[in-house]
Amino acid sequence: MKIKTLVLSIMGLSLAPLAWAAEPFVIKDIRVEGLQRTEPGTVFNYLPVKVGDTFSDDKAESAIKALFATGFFADVRIETENNVVIVAIAERPVIAELNINGSKEFDSKQLKKALKDNGLAESRVFDKSVLEQAEQELKRQYYSKGKYSVQINTKVTKLERNRVAVTMDIDEGVAARIKQIKIVGTKAFKEGDLLDEFALTDSGWLTWLTRDDQYSKQKLQGDLERLRSYYLNRGYFEFNIDSTQVSISPDKRDVYITVNVSEGEKYAVSDVRFAGDLTVPEATLKPLVQIKPGETFTRDKVNDTVSAITDLLGNSGYAFANVNAVPEVDKDKHQVAFTFFVDPGRRVYVRRINVAGNTRTRDEVIRREMRQMESGWYDNQKIKRSKERLDLLGYFTDVNVETPAVTDTPDQVDVNVSVTEKPTGSVQLGAGFSQDNGFALSASISQTNFFGSGKAVSAGFNTDKVNEFYNLSFTDPYFTVDGTSLGYDVYRKTYDPSQKDRGQYKTKTDGIMVRAGVPITEFDRINFSAGVERTKIGLFSDSPKRYVDFVNEYSSSNFSLLASASWARDTRDSALWPTKGSVSKAAAEFALPGGDVQYYRFSVGNQWYYPLSKNLTLMLNGELGMVNSWSSKKLPFYENFYLGGISSVRGFESGTIGAQDENNNAYGGTRRAVFNAEVLFPFPGLRDDKTLRLSTFFDVGTVFGGQFNSGLTWRDNLRYSAGLGLSWVSPLGPMRFSFSQPLHKKSNDHLERFQFTLGTSF
Repeated sequence: MKIKTLVLSIMGLSLAPLAWAAEPFVIKDIRVEGLQRTEPGTVFNYLPVKVGDTFSDDKAESAIKALFATGFFADVRIETENNVVIVAIAERPVIAELNINGSKEFDSKQLKKALKDNGLAESRVFDKSVLEQAEQELKRQYYSKGKYSVQINTKVTKLERNRVAVTMDIDEGVAARIKQIKIVGTKAFKEGDLLDEFALTDSGWLTWLTRDDQYSKQKLQGDLERLRSYYLNRGYFEFNIDSTQVSISPDKRDVYITVNVSEGEKYAVSDVRFAGDLTVPEATLKPLVQIKPGETFTRDKVNDTVSAITDLLGNSGYAFANVNAVPEVDKDKHQVAFTFFVDPGRRVYVRRINVAGNTRTRDEVIRREMRQMESGWYDNQKIKRSKERLDLLGYFTDVNVETPAVTDTPDQVDVNVSVTEKPTGSVQLGAGFSQDNGFALSASISQTNFFGSGKAVSAGFNTDKVNEFYNLSFTDPYFTVDGTSLGYDVYRKTYDPSQKDRGQYKTKTDGIMVRAGVPITEFDRINFSAGVERTKIGLFSDSPKRYVDFVNEYSSSNFSLLASASWARDTRDSALWPTKGSVSKAAAEFALPGGDVQYYRFSVGNQWYYPLSKNLTLMLNGELGMVNSWSSKKLPFYENFYLGGISSVRGFESGTIGAQDENNNAYGGTRRAVFNAEVLFPFPGLRDDKTLRLSTFFDVGTVFGGQFNSGLTWRDNLRYSAGLGLSWVSPLGPMRFSFSQPLHKKSNDHLERFQFTLGTSF
């Protein structure tokens, strides 16, 4: 019996030459030896030879390479005996256990997932090279957190049945902190002003919280781009970042960043021209140009001009318009001229609007929000507005709109709307605390997309020390095809200010209301409502005479026929962190003839935001209100305006400003005016945090008029204050704090210099 053996040895990752040369023969049979877990069929599947093939040295080498390439085997030998090929295999061990010890920065499950993505996991074949790659990946994860001194010690323990246990002991070390950031070559601007543009910063008293002093390559690239924009937006057309060095101290605790720049000279714009296919008249394009001859060059204005022209063409059907700003530089005069080359492309129209991803929401609910119509000219503005309206529905976590060209039809595009639905039903419990109204509880159950129809139903209650409110509500936002909404409310509300020593009375109101809303423009809406209310008044033994007189004259139970109309417009750039825009509103409410009480109430308000700088925003707020009876009957005292508190004039207790009765409770009034001026700015050290900001404010307000304020003018009850405020959208809910100093007060005023309100849902 003659046995010949082919031996494969691995040195590095190369194959050694075969140790012998055999005469080719026809394979009579193939046997596999040494398998423990792997099925023979798996080996046969990878073998490049089969019974009946001619076996040779080349075939043997190819077979050995193919089996090693699977990664399943630690050793492969091929032997031949009487024209039978014998494949002798030693399997790699399987990872039975994978343990990670000492990880604090990352959750162990998170690390195991990262290792699994790199091929290292329990029940997988153990490969030392894969283990080394996994160790490097772990180190990269820690480097991204600034922990450059991390040490990873790996131990591989052999177990029975060809298994191993892999244990990774991690010594995370400490996070390296940025010790210094230096910009070399600056002449035109102070280095400190430039570093204020950076997200990264050197260690400070708050960086332990913000972690802005932990080096990140991605953050540094963003900072360099902000630095470039800073110069290019101030005329430095030739500005260049020559190099960036990042060095780490020997103990791997400190990081030093040096940025070398060349500022160049400051450039002015010498001329602005248009070229190309000016489908739109040049007279229409000129007002869109942000840069003017003689002005300092500003890159953002150039980009804004390109965007404005592109959008204008897109709004006229040119979906694939291309606009390029080509500079002509005069280095001697330090001037640059721009030629805007316009290529509108072919005008296209929309063939079809396709909707996908809505398994629950009906197609019609999505399509009725579309402002771009099928078979109409492509309109970029209408497509953007369609996406905004779909986002505002609140039914979807993601809305994606694409406009691919129709194959073989150059003048048509499709609008593909893809949505990712989210649960629109909710059961909520809430708790909060207000210094004005004490501890509050709330609960609600709602469905804003009832059976995918877009209709909303809800039921809930809200209660605190002063107020209780229970309601059932239904709203159909598209009662008519043009977007007129219709809704119904059934509610009960109680008000007991005696709990806060504001007045010895309480009221309970039951009501039914019908609502309708009519869209006027894309951003304006007028709302109407009509309903009936029954209000019961409860008095106490020490209630003031004015309350007793009213109840004796008009009864303790009053029926009202109500009607109201309101208008609102919101152009803010953000509801969470507004920096520009405004919110305008106006409302009128009437208690109509036929009821026990008859009055009217008017209110107007405007909140305006203006950016003073990148980090400073001016907010101005003005509110006016008027309420009065329009018949011989008196205005119910509980319909008066009240003033004071964190939402009007800070520094004074809520509802306490104005003339007072014998119990030192404010009468309120039929006229109300409030003005607030506030400068908003980021919390020091947290300038990029969009949830926390400080403010300095000045509040002024007055309440006057009515039966109990006769003879008093608006000046008599005028109060104003100034102070510091803090707003925080915390994980527990919105929070507001203020510390105020009343600047104009009277001896009997109820002061409250520190005020706050907290709220949450869970």
